[in-house]
Amino acid sequence: MGQVTKVGVLTSGGDAPGMNAAVRAVVRAAIFNKLKVVGIKQGYHGMIQDRMEPMTSKSVSNIIHQGGTILKSARSEGFRTPEGRKKAFENLKKSGVDGLVVIGGDGTFTGARIFSQEYNIPIVGIPGTIDNDLFGTDYTIGYDTALNTVVQAVDKIRDTASAHSRLFFIEVMGRDAGFLALRSGIASGAEAILVPEIDTDFKQLYTFLEKGFNKDKSSSIVLVAEGEKISGGAIHVAERVQKEYPDYDTRVTILGHIQRGGSPTAFDRVTASRMGVSAIEALVDDQKSIMIGLVNKEITHIPFNQALKNKKKLNPSLVELTSILSI
Repeated sequence: MGQVTKVGVLTSGGDAPGMNAAVRAVVRAAIFNKLKVVGIKQGYHGMIQDRMEPMTSKSVSNIIHQGGTILKSARSEGFRTPEGRKKAFENLKKSGVDGLVVIGGDGTFTGARIFSQEYNIPIVGIPGTIDNDLFGTDYTIGYDTALNTVVQAVDKIRDTASAHSRLFFIEVMGRDAGFLALRSGIASGAEAILVPEIDTDFKQLYTFLEKGFNKDKSSSIVLVAEGEKISGGAIHVAERVQKEYPDYDTRVTILGHIQRGGSPTAFDRVTASRMGVSAIEALVDDQKSIMIGLVNKEITHIPFNQALKNKKKLNPSLVELTSILSI
């Protein structure tokens, strides 16, 4: 399509703290590089509905500390269809947008990859998801904030668990990926952590409960990633344990969407800012169909195909650490 002159930026999928910091960086980096920039409201749905508005430096003032996303997010069944994507492209063309920065997770990047192939429009992705499950980056925007939110919540729950000698099952987000559960479980001193990547061994869990909770500990915390991959989540795990050990005082807490909200941490703000600026630099450098990543503290580029095709794996040393520290 030639040299990019006007950039569209959108947020899509589940919101993540730090998305606003990324939008701010994209807008100001575009202006710095003498590009025009428009904000696309409600993700791909807004692209189809032509919900675009010009953005200036003032448009993104005082948003770096805000959670959520000022551009909003929405699911778009229409963008899954060729007709919907055609309508979206026509709206971009009408507005003069010839480059896109999309902020989101794997669903966002899947749509971006297909759209870029169909219409040869340069698109750069910024990973924004609290699950931290995208291949090609050590950290995604929002993960660090969600991690700290979970740890703070578990710390509070442990206080009351200790006061009553209770066994708490705490459910965190991560239906298909256990990064949030694993790291927050280690940080909060959870005695057991159940993640979708590892088949739940109830015999091992029962052994821990018999040896640890009943004899040596006044309370215990078990972190459970949500979803059917772990016997239906924390509620069903707790019900199964309660049947096996009816004398235990068992409780369940589902943290839910509290994990998505809140002001982003300094780490997420800086990471989002670096990635936003790098996304614009990549477009200026004629890059397309890539995701901006952070590997060993350095900015990297990874093709959408690789980011989507490869599965990010849990750090085995952290998995081993949970076994050592739970005794």
